[in-house]
Amino acid sequence: MSNKRTSASQGGNDRRKKKYRSDGTPIWGKRYIDGPGVWVTCVKGKEKQAVGELYELFNGLASELWPEILDTNDDEDSDAEPDESLSIEAQIASEVSAMKRPKKEQRFGKLTNTPCVVFISCKPPVDPVKLVTTHVQRVQKTGITHTRHSLRFSPVAASCVTNIPEIQALCRSVFESFFGERSEQKFTYKIELRIRNHTTITRPDFIQAIADCVPKVHTVDLEYPELFILVEVFKAVCGVSVVRDYHKLNKFNVVEIARTHTSEQTDGITRME
Repeated sequence: MSNKRTSASQGGNDRRKKKYRSDGTPIWGKRYIDGPGVWVTCVKGKEKQAVGELYELFNGLASELWPEILDTNDDEDSDAEPDESLSIEAQIASEVSAMKRPKKEQRFGKLTNTPCVVFISCKPPVDPVKLVTTHVQRVQKTGITHTRHSLRFSPVAASCVTNIPEIQALCRSVFESFFGERSEQKFTYKIELRIRNHTTITRPDFIQAIADCVPKVHTVDLEYPELFILVEVFKAVCGVSVVRDYHKLNKFNVVEIARTHTSEQTDGITRME
C-alpha cells in the first residue's frame, strides 16, 4: 500500500514538472481558451442567444470572405437520397461508410460560458481581425447590426497563457507584420488593455511588457494613434491583435455605431424639413 502511494505521489510530481521547448523556454499549462477568435460582450442572461446569432453572422461573413472553406453543415452529400438500384445490403454498407466518413471541420466554436461575454474561436483561414472589421464597417455604413444581444467585438489574432515571457513571445510574433524590421514605415500606436477576472499581473506591468515588444522607432500616441494594440486578458488567457480605426469605429461597439447612424439619419431629415 505504501509503495502504491509513493508511486502515485511521484507520478503526480512528474505531471506537475515544468516542460521546456528545445530552445530552453518553458511550456506553461494548456489553456482552455485558444485563439484566434473573437471576444464578444453581450446582454446579461442572453449568452446562449448571442452565441446562436454570432454563429449565423460569422458563417455568413466567412462564406463571403473565404468562400473556399465549408462547414460540416455544408456537406453536399449529407442529404443525398440512397441509390435504390443497389441491394439492401449495399445501401446499408453505403450509409455506414458515410457515417464513418470524417466530417469537415467547422469554422467556429464556442469556448466559454461566462456572464456577459462569449469567446468564439476561428479556424484557418478565417482571420478574426478582418472578420470583425468587415462587420463593424458595414454596421457603420448601414446602421444594421444583424444581432440583438451582441454588443462589443474584440478580435484576437492569437492567445497564450497569461505570464510575461509567454505574452512577450506572442506579441513579437503578432507584431512582426506591423512593427517588424522589414517595415519601413514608422507608426504611432496605443495599447488598449482589457482585463477580466485576473489579479496576478498588474495593469502597468502588462502595458510595459507589451510596449517593450514594439521597436523604439514607433511611438506612443494616446490621442490619434495609427495602430491599436488590443489586449484581452481573461483569467489565465491573454489574447492580442493589431487593428486600425478602433476609436473611429466606436471601439467595435456595434450598438453604439448603429445608434449614432440612426441619430445622424434623424438629424439629416430634421434639417431637410
